[in-house]
Amino acid sequence: MRALFVGGTVDNSELDLEGGTAPRHYPPDTGSGRARYRLHHVGLREGDIVYAVYAAPELADGEIERVADERGYARRFEAEPQLSV
Repeated sequence: MRALFVGGTVDNSELDLEGGTAPRHYPPDTGSGRARYRLHHVGLREGDIVYAVYAAPELADGEIERVADERGYARRFEAEPQLSV
């Protein structure tokens, strides 16, 4: 699965994640007690997560969705976005 970042110091960066589930925060354990990025939504293809969008905590949901749409994540990965709960 590909992790995609919106906002913060690594805006528009990407990296590969191992496993079939996306951690709720990235990095999963900063040691500071405050996550740098939170999971906003995942992209599903045939029931599998193919990408995960992480966003800086201060960004509004509407802004994250606008940026993800503008960058074409769903189209690029041929996946359906699904909000994280």
